[in-house]
This record gives sequence, structure tokens and C-alpha cells, in this order.
Amino acid sequence: MSKQDHNAVVSRQFSPQAEAYLQSATHASGKDLALLAAAVGQQPQARVLDMGCGGGHVSFTLAPQVAEVVACDLSSDMLAVVAAEAQKRQLTNIVTTASAAEALPFADASFDVVATRYSCHHWQDMAAGIKEMNRVLKPGGLGIFVDVVSPGKPLLDTWLQSIELLRDPSHVQDASPAIWQQRLQAAGFTVTEEHAFKLPLNFAAWVARMQTPELQVAAIRALQRQAGGEVASYFGFADDGSFTVDTRLMFARRH
Repeated sequence: MSKQDHNAVVSRQFSPQAEAYLQSATHASGKDLALLAAAVGQQPQARVLDMGCGGGHVSFTLAPQVAEVVACDLSSDMLAVVAAEAQKRQLTNIVTTASAAEALPFADASFDVVATRYSCHHWQDMAAGIKEMNRVLKPGGLGIFVDVVSPGKPLLDTWLQSIELLRDPSHVQDASPAIWQQRLQAAGFTVTEEHAFKLPLNFAAWVARMQTPELQVAAIRALQRQAGGEVASYFGFADDGSFTVDTRLMFARRH
């Protein structure tokens, strides 16, 4: 059996689904997008990094407010979809760059804002990626971090990571809010504001978006049916497999 490094696994998983992530209602909407747009405000001279841009929704949200957005992702197919959609929306200040989070090809202090949304849980080394984001951010600049988070309780964490990995082998970890705080602080960020949300996931759309094989879909459903009351109640497992996860939006400033 041939082996690929983790970044190749991520690219393999997401490249065929680039259009699906552009069209995904889960990714294209949310209160967090409005909050991050308000936090950035109108900064006509600002340069923004959208790390792990996926379908480009952060880039599309912020581009009208700033001078330039660099949409960065491992997947060249994902970047092609973002570039095409930016052209369709006449957002001429969006440029694309292929890179892993852990080794950004940008100079120190070259961005006024760095942002990442629903990407960090795929990074091979989340701590290193956050440090790189801090490195390329100007002193006092704004960091925006959005992701699914673990409840922080071992029982619930094990269940969350298990169903995430069965759905998508590029999954690494949904970090807890405490781990997020530790890693942001260690990287040189000070968290200034946090918002917690519950994100409902329609099961059929969730597995279709990643084209999860039927065997793994069946395994997730089998796990859900075996869940104890505390687990089933916390995640709100429905008869059709739909459930709810915790997400967190964190604003931070570089020290």
C-alpha cells in the first residue's frame, strides 16, 4: 500500500470537492462571517491572508473592504475555483497562492490581517501553522480564527474525533477552546474576543460534500446508534444522522 504525506492526503480529499465547498451553505453563511467583516471594517490599505481558504468565503467577504486578499490553500483545484468565482464577482483584488500553513511563502510582517476558517483541524501541525500566521502578521495586527472545537471532555472528544476521521481521513484534531488559547498565546497572540456557536450539520450533505465512502458512512451511523445518552444528547444525533457541533470564533492581536 503506497503512503502519502498528510498534505497530499488533504489535497486528495479536497481537490475533487472544490465546487462543493464553494456551494456549501454551511461554509457560505454564518454569523461568524458578519462578525469578522465588522471586526476588519473598511481598511482600504490593508492586506489580508485567508489561510486554508477552501471555497473562498472569507476572501469574498473581506475583499470589498481591503486593498488585497491572498487566498492560500494546499489544493490547486480549490484555488482555481476561488479565482474563477472572484472573477465572476468582479473581486479583482483577490490573488491565490498554494502553500501549507506550516511554511508560508511570505515575508515577516507582510499582512495587516490574517484569518483562517474551518481549516486548522486539517493541519498536520496546528501550532506551527499558527506561529507562521503570527510571523507574517504585522505587530498589533488582527488574527481571526474560526473552527469546530472539541467540548474538552474526553468522552465527547473521542466521539467527535472518531466520526470526523471516518468521514474524512485528512482530519487531524478539533482542538478544545483551552488548547486553542494555549497555542495562540504560545505563537505570540493575545485573544481579545471570543464567540461560541452551535453549528447544525445535515448528515446527508455533510458526507456528500466529502464523498465519504458508503462503508465509512455506515460506520458513522453504527457508532451514532451505539452512543450513550450523554453523547447522543450533547451532539443531538437525529434519526437521519444529522447532529450539532461546537464552533468558536476568536479574535486576537499579535503581541
